[in-house]
Amino acid sequence: MFDSFKTYFQAKTNITEEQFDSIATNLQYKKVEKGAILLHQGDICHHSFFVSKGLLRSYTIDETGKEHIIQFAPENWIISDRSSSFFNEPSELYIDAIEDAEVVFIDKNFIDGATEISISFRQQDNYALHNHIRQLQKRVNLLLGATAEQRYLDFITIYPSLTLRIPQWMIASYLGITPETLSRVRKELAKRNFKSY
Repeated sequence: MFDSFKTYFQAKTNITEEQFDSIATNLQYKKVEKGAILLHQGDICHHSFFVSKGLLRSYTIDETGKEHIIQFAPENWIISDRSSSFFNEPSELYIDAIEDAEVVFIDKNFIDGATEISISFRQQDNYALHNHIRQLQKRVNLLLGATAEQRYLDFITIYPSLTLRIPQWMIASYLGITPETLSRVRKELAKRNFKSY
């Protein structure tokens, strides 16, 4: 059940199979249907979610009911609300399944156990945190100052396999543009012989 997560985890740390098994007792593996919500806005986030199969996303909903997508998580990605988890505060995010998915629910006990037994895990977790901050800063800069085309090209770089898996309106929401603008950008790129989808 946890083979893909174990492979992913051991590739990033020096934890042995025996050590992994000793801290994996509270891991949960769940099959999640498309549309299922794993985290509701206002709930405290108690898990990180490793995607073995399928596709998840995190997003907010504003006062007018409009969705604003923060992140996508395809296979071998981890998605969570680190702020809610660390500060034990209600989440501002929703996390749901865009496709039927198979997900490993990672709790604090697993993280604490890995931290105790592995220096390389502590280093990897610290790197992952700082990389997450770096990506968020880059994303804010793009949303504030980049053209729609620049944002879309960045999206393709981060998520090269997702352009055919995600509805156009979701990509537009992630980019902070309208679906019509996204359609225009893709047509312009196609005219310049850029393989955008």
